Amino acid sequence: MRIVQIIPGSGGSFYCGNCLRDSKFVEALRAADHQVTKIPMYLPLFADEHDLTGEIPVFYGAISIYLKQQFPLFRNAPAWVDRMLNSRPMLKLASRFAGSTRAKGLEEMTVSMLMGEEGQQKEELDKMVEWIADHCKPDVIHLSNALLVGLAHRLSERIGVPVICSLQDEDQWVDVMKPSSQKMVWELMAERGRFVTRFIPVSSYYADEMKNVMHLPEEKMEQVHIGVYPDQYNFSLPSSKGRNIGYVSRMCHELGLDILVDAFLLLKEDQSFDDVELHITGGMTGDDRRFVHAQKQKIRRKGMLGKVIFHGDFEEDGLKDFFNEVSVVSVPVRKGEAFGIYLLESMASGVPVVQPALGAFPEIVKRSGGGTTFAPNSPSALADALRIMLSDREQLDRYALEGRQGVETHFHVSGQVEMMLEVYDRAIADKMRVDV
Repeated sequence: MRIVQIIPGSGGSFYCGNCLRDSKFVEALRAADHQVTKIPMYLPLFADEHDLTGEIPVFYGAISIYLKQQFPLFRNAPAWVDRMLNSRPMLKLASRFAGSTRAKGLEEMTVSMLMGEEGQQKEELDKMVEWIADHCKPDVIHLSNALLVGLAHRLSERIGVPVICSLQDEDQWVDVMKPSSQKMVWELMAERGRFVTRFIPVSSYYADEMKNVMHLPEEKMEQVHIGVYPDQYNFSLPSSKGRNIGYVSRMCHELGLDILVDAFLLLKEDQSFDDVELHITGGMTGDDRRFVHAQKQKIRRKGMLGKVIFHGDFEEDGLKDFFNEVSVVSVPVRKGEAFGIYLLESMASGVPVVQPALGAFPEIVKRSGGGTTFAPNSPSALADALRIMLSDREQLDRYALEGRQGVETHFHVSGQVEMMLEVYDRAIADKMRVDV
């Protein structure tokens, strides 16, 4: 099967769960002898230097479309200006600045993107559609998330194949917008969603959430979990390592790094946890620098700088080194998440998880058996959960073994890809019936 995956890039500046999810699926599809083309939007993809060639352009370059949206003068700029702004070095640089990967302040652009061929980016849409028609000839097109459904009508109309759309954490983007913009965005997503053949929520929790806000009919939704290759991670029992706590995700307020820092500082008030360190990785955007600086200042005031280690490398070997240093991982996301691929990466490495009882976290922890949950947004509740975990090394090892087995049984990417291929087959059959 020939598949096109359209994926918004992060520029590689932070740990991007959606980028990783899509990359794992693409890897598994290719291993099963399917032809998959990854097409990046806005910014280069996470780890793009490993699996993309310069032959595939970055469509809707973040700098160019921002300038065109805000300043009409740029809409008539010469082609060489676009080429310069959309070059990979420029886009990599842009990913490090504030505002490049957030919704606040980009409400008008988000609405325009969802309007598709009726929006300000219609020329970019035509470029993408024609490039796909000329270079790919796919059997199916897969959009990474519902914020891209503005592409669906023109893609379906011009390419003539079903458009599939994953559902994961769109609410995190929309919820930070002005209330008036939130309403408009959800309404546009629902309206443009009629051109999508199937929606793929990554968890039962998120399926229910999106049915409500996007008014999606049951027959258009088919759940497929996120998956990883367990064998790509080095498994080791917590009892073989120091009693260290880990955080692996973008270092920001929304994902609760400050909650974990506060919980760690509370834990360190107990002399019996003098040996425990906090290891943090995941990178950041320009928006996060002030927040991260504030956490470092807090740690310094408590005299704990020597007990908190920031890891700069969060890809491949760097991530493996990080998991080798920690016995438990917590990413205390304030509003919960649709899934969280870092949970699978942690458990595949033999690292149990401690997550807030929000979003899909209880669903994943229960299904995998690889951790526990705590009362959300409470540093003291998290500190108590970590205290219990780290005080019982035998139980910690049991969580590690069950978590690894849970990932192999329920979240192996090969099994998830088989389900995704069945969704593709049904969507293609539906499309053929409609066309006839």
